[in-house]
Amino acid sequence: MIDIRIIKAPSAGTMNIIRSRSGARWGEDFSPAAVGLVQGKLIDMVVASDIAEKTAGVRVTDVRGSCPQNMVLLAIAGDTAEVVECLGRIEREGGEANGYR
Repeated sequence: MIDIRIIKAPSAGTMNIIRSRSGARWGEDFSPAAVGLVQGKLIDMVVASDIAEKTAGVRVTDVRGSCPQNMVLLAIAGDTAEVVECLGRIEREGGEANGYR
């Protein structure tokens, strides 16, 4: 199961949370129009990252948490239309049920 959400025009505080939980892979000057959040099993998140990066010019990072079920969270950032396109494709094609290749 993959959970997907989108944040349009993320606030500075939201970006700070993502930066601090992802090892500051995105600099302070990176201010995307949208951030897509995708959570699921590690295998599905690797596939989701691959789909996102092959779909549009977005930036992908993992967001570290402390989930006892070993779920992984990805943040996919970029222009709103690109993030929406990526999330739609992940929803349609990603995940174990879809046999992504």
